[in-house]
Amino acid sequence: MSTPTLPRDAILEEVQQFYESHQEGLEAPRRRHRYYYDTLARILRVRVPPGLRVLDIGCGSGHLLGALEPSTGVGIDVSRPAIAAARARYGNDRLRFIEGDGSDPGVLAAAGGPFDVILLVNVVTHLTDVQRSLEALQAVSHRGTRILIYSYSRLWQPILRLAELLGLKYKQPPEAWLPPEEIKNMLSLADYEVVRDDAHLVCPVGIPLLADLLNRYIGRLPLLDAFSLMFGIIARPAAARHAASRPPQPSVSVVIPCRNEAGHIRPLVERLPSLPEGSEFLFVEGNSTDDTEAVIRAVIAENPGRPLRFFKQPGRGKGDAVRHAFAEARGDVVLILDSDMGVAPEDVPKFVSALARGKGEMVNGSRLVYPMEGRAMRFLNLLANKSFALLFTWLLGQQVRDTLCGTKALWRRDYEQIAANRSYFGDFDPFGDFDLLFGAARLNLRIVDLAVRYHERQYGETNISRFSHGWLLLQMSGFAARKLKLL
Repeated sequence: MSTPTLPRDAILEEVQQFYESHQEGLEAPRRRHRYYYDTLARILRVRVPPGLRVLDIGCGSGHLLGALEPSTGVGIDVSRPAIAAARARYGNDRLRFIEGDGSDPGVLAAAGGPFDVILLVNVVTHLTDVQRSLEALQAVSHRGTRILIYSYSRLWQPILRLAELLGLKYKQPPEAWLPPEEIKNMLSLADYEVVRDDAHLVCPVGIPLLADLLNRYIGRLPLLDAFSLMFGIIARPAAARHAASRPPQPSVSVVIPCRNEAGHIRPLVERLPSLPEGSEFLFVEGNSTDDTEAVIRAVIAENPGRPLRFFKQPGRGKGDAVRHAFAEARGDVVLILDSDMGVAPEDVPKFVSALARGKGEMVNGSRLVYPMEGRAMRFLNLLANKSFALLFTWLLGQQVRDTLCGTKALWRRDYEQIAANRSYFGDFDPFGDFDLLFGAARLNLRIVDLAVRYHERQYGETNISRFSHGWLLLQMSGFAARKLKLL
């Protein structure tokens, strides 16, 4: 059975005629406004890591798709001259370009797929039916696909219209200046969930020094970013859309870093929950000054029927322990459980269930919801946690109430993607939590908080130094801001 092709409509014909008749003139402003286009490409290179399968709807002459270094890239545009220029400049075994309507099922079928990323950059204003176009993209999506929509803010509409009147910009064909709220509603109706918002370019003109100061720093501050020329929305297919492709009972690799925790090992093992077949508990010990290693080995020997494994970490720090164990993990899901039982072992299935039901792609424990036991967290630690939560919510573009909770869960395949892209940030995290949070943000994974009760440790002292580690966390936050936010 052939895939149906949509009938042409008058508005689409007008848009096509505009772009075909002004192809050469549209390329000239690109050179004149190089700062704007280079900045947009730099932003999207951060949002779209190299090596992914990318579909660019409304690709024009292919400049943006060519800049993203996809493993497979397909561009679709209604303009015949633009597609010809894209093929001449970028066409190869990795990139191909198709003339046609990107919301037409027949054209999308020719594009292939599924794709990891679908771009709609400065194109939704020209779509005759945005919701129908988004629904059509489900056919070339998988459960991990990200839809990236970037468009002009309505706040800038008078300025752009004035530029048209002054002849500084071509008068555009009919446009629908959709606000972000309307696009989000259409995404919801088309069975997508918003992962994060974006906003960039309060100064689209390349004024030396001033443009970078405004765009990278001042314009990235809360409230001031509302004046940005571009808004962005990053969405994923709704959880129910691809429920059948998720294992209902995924196997789990629970990673338990241990340093000077000898007194916690036996009660911890006694409380470990039953998990689906193929699951395992990985104890990683390093640099203890008590008999933690001996206790772990003894407990494993005493429980031959339980899936307990032991590793000696090769380096130092919890981050090194977590990365070493994740590399050895066999489960569908990888999860960190601190050996001090601040988060109860019995809570592990709640994290796995949230992933299995598609509620998010990283489940982050939040200890700041319920009352805490005794001296589970000192006042200064609590204050620091709340401060870092505000900072990271701004940094990641998603709400994260407790960045320092050690219990986090994610699909192992997503962790492997984080590890593959680690060079973007570097191996700089001694704790392991921020490597995962920053990596998840880089891949546009949806992060969800899961409220847990926080319990007082019963043995030994915390391995966290409030002041020295707090200063290190600030340094790491500043580094991540430059990589994720101050673009």
